[in-house]
Amino acid sequence: MRVLRFLIGVLGNAAGLFLFLAPVITFKRIIRSRSTEQFSGIPYVMALLNCLVFTWYGLPFVSRNNLLVSTVSGIGGVIEFTYIVIFLIYAPKKERTKIIGLFSLIMTVFLVIASVSLLALHGNTRKLFCGIAAALFSTTMYASPLSVMRMVIKTKSVEYMPFFLSLFAFLSGVSWLTFGLLSGDPFIIVPNGFGTGLGIAQLILYAIYCKSKSHTENTIKDDFTEMDLGKIDQAKKPDSSHL
Repeated sequence: MRVLRFLIGVLGNAAGLFLFLAPVITFKRIIRSRSTEQFSGIPYVMALLNCLVFTWYGLPFVSRNNLLVSTVSGIGGVIEFTYIVIFLIYAPKKERTKIIGLFSLIMTVFLVIASVSLLALHGNTRKLFCGIAAALFSTTMYASPLSVMRMVIKTKSVEYMPFFLSLFAFLSGVSWLTFGLLSGDPFIIVPNGFGTGLGIAQLILYAIYCKSKSHTENTIKDDFTEMDLGKIDQAKKPDSSHL
């Protein structure tokens, strides 16, 4: 059982790493266009908080046999922080102010959690406190794409919901849900069970609306074609002022 749990943990690390790297395509687009367009920075800030809290939860003096949780969460924290910095560089002033405020809040929350658990709590009480915090913020992170999913349904376009981000969110959720079940750890089971469900929902939305973007582009092209043909016809008509 320990070997299987370890292998699932390694698989979870791999899926988690791909999940953290999936937005690279999005940030290449942001850097290239020098604009955050309609992309939201909130999921990356919430992902950072999740990484910080789970890195802390997985440390041996908080919970035993969860070092693999700390490993992937620590790496993910560095990656998410990098995304936030890039987002702040190219975001409009109003969005930048909102993200800086949210970032300050989540860092304050994490420092409070770490300080209280380290200075005031011990043993199972420390694990319980950090586990509840980790499960709560992990669930919040998985819920953050709900606004993007609402946009997909409203616009009938998946342009701002990258496929690989949705796919690896699902795979990561499944891997860590299995890891939590093998460990009997409710603080890993609950948020990743929720994340697995949301991952499935995102993939279903993608399957429904994945062709809408090309349809919209074709419609725009047709409109421009009609405008150009109209101009040609207008040019062919004799000018009534010369008659």
